Amino acid sequence: MKMNFKVLFVCMGNICRSPTAEGVFRHQVAAAGLSDWIEVDSAGTHDYHVGASPDRRARHAAMGRGYDLEALCGRQVAEQDFLEFDYILAMDKDNLANLQRICPPQYRHKLGLFMEYSRHSVLLEVPDPYYGGGQGFETVLDMVEDGAAGLLGAILARKDKTG
Repeated sequence: MKMNFKVLFVCMGNICRSPTAEGVFRHQVAAAGLSDWIEVDSAGTHDYHVGASPDRRARHAAMGRGYDLEALCGRQVAEQDFLEFDYILAMDKDNLANLQRICPPQYRHKLGLFMEYSRHSVLLEVPDPYYGGGQGFETVLDMVEDGAAGLLGAILARKDKTG
């Protein structure tokens, strides 16, 4: 099966929310048998944590639900990402604004808020759990699981329409 869709999740530092989204979505894609068809990555709008592993608390919370974030490594959004990825989804409006500022105009249609794909949450922004306690990481996982399921459904619906 040829790789058809590439999804990039984006937060500020690429150590909490976006790697969690990457891990959860990668897991859902694999469970659906679509790993050869959908590629998943994550990045940050800032270079604070380039080369770093996801936050220990994010890894711990994710592992508690069966998601492995250990192999992920922080990176910053690169100019090439706007060309290569079909979906570039920000975790919040500030990071979406940062992406809009640096994205070439011809690729702006690829940008959006990840939680626009949510099936149950009315919130459009995934809150940053970095400065809070462990419950914040559980809340992020709840939201990300919901958004990832909706995103996978949207990609499959798009595939059905385009063949």
